Amino acid sequence: MRQDIQINTGDGVTNAALFRPADGKAKAGIIFYMDAMGPRPALYGMAQRLADAGYIVLMPDLFYRFGAYGPFTGTAFGDPDSRAKIMTMVRGTRQEMTKSDTAVFLDTLAAEGAEGPVGVVGYCMGGGRALTAAGAYPDRVAAAASFHGGNLASAEEDSPHRLATHIKGKVYVGVAGVDGSFPPEQSARLAEALRTAEVDHIIENYVGVAHGWTVPDHGAFNENGAERHWKRLLTFFEETLA
Repeated sequence: MRQDIQINTGDGVTNAALFRPADGKAKAGIIFYMDAMGPRPALYGMAQRLADAGYIVLMPDLFYRFGAYGPFTGTAFGDPDSRAKIMTMVRGTRQEMTKSDTAVFLDTLAAEGAEGPVGVVGYCMGGGRALTAAGAYPDRVAAAASFHGGNLASAEEDSPHRLATHIKGKVYVGVAGVDGSFPPEQSARLAEALRTAEVDHIIENYVGVAHGWTVPDHGAFNENGAERHWKRLLTFFEETLA
């Protein structure tokens, strides 16, 4: 069951979608951080599947500072004009912005009935947002998952791996077999940061799939890989948010 809402972040008003299981029985909350193509039917379907597992799921539009845009689909990167517009918004939405917004997202979930610490999950650009949320709000985020997240351990000052020492919850990172946005050297750097910080974590390599493999409307969608991701994600949240 989807409900469209608006959230005042302090920097403006973002549209968001709130999902609940059909039976209405949900206690724990989850923030779903979108990929670079923004909220759309493919992501709504994923959020509802997560909600039907027994969660209140919030999917905010992270690009609200740019006003109306798109709509885009998972194949939009194949069009040069669309790609340029998307990358402008990605580069213009810094981690620090989403970190600030997340405080309001957490409050929104609580106001909607979510009890206790929450889970966060992100795809593509959202993967880094999920890890940043875990480091920025360690007492409120019990579990953070990233799938084909990019630049999780880059040289940038706002790289998510730099917050590893603050993370108290569990972390799961699902990596595409070949992904230019998260090369092996970054994977090693992230693993070192999480292990040194004694964070309970898993970094799993999905061999044979490409960046975007979990999202149904993405050109790289892989049905078997996507179902494997669902099995991992639902088990991860069941173990941490039950």
